[in-house]
Amino acid sequence: LEANLALMRRHWSHDEESILTAQSNMTNCLSDLGRWDEAFVLKRGVYARRVATLGVSHESTLHSALSLIVSYTDSLRFAEAKKMILEQLPIANRVLGKDHQISLALERNVVISLLGDEKSAREDALQAEKIIKDMLVRLRRVYGHHHPDTRTMEYWLRRAQKKLAAYDPRA
Repeated sequence: LEANLALMRRHWSHDEESILTAQSNMTNCLSDLGRWDEAFVLKRGVYARRVATLGVSHESTLHSALSLIVSYTDSLRFAEAKKMILEQLPIANRVLGKDHQISLALERNVVISLLGDEKSAREDALQAEKIIKDMLVRLRRVYGHHHPDTRTMEYWLRRAQKKLAAYDPRA
């Protein structure tokens, strides 16, 4: 991939979007290999470059932000994920709508950040449960009851309810 990226930079330096796409592919490979630090450096660079060239409201920029957020949640960097989601979710909802795949994925990562953090409080689990219930209505309407995204959020609802039950000894 590095050789491909170098070749693209040499011969297609005018096609920045293709170069950014190649860099994004490279960051995914680095993440899959567990080379988080290298992936974060590249992902931040891709996101910053897309902001500079396309603006914060472009779908490709939002997709780059989502990719970075997913890496934060996958590597248990929940505080960084939450901070970036709070910046990106209003933009995605305004530009793409609440039912768009990127908006839904950002919300899913809010839930993962709220429930995945061992230090999360009961209020975090309550907030996650509320978000999930709202998402499930939309997911069932947009994708149907048997879609993998719907099933994933049903799993997270059970997880939120289990976490809430652990906070309440009477449950």
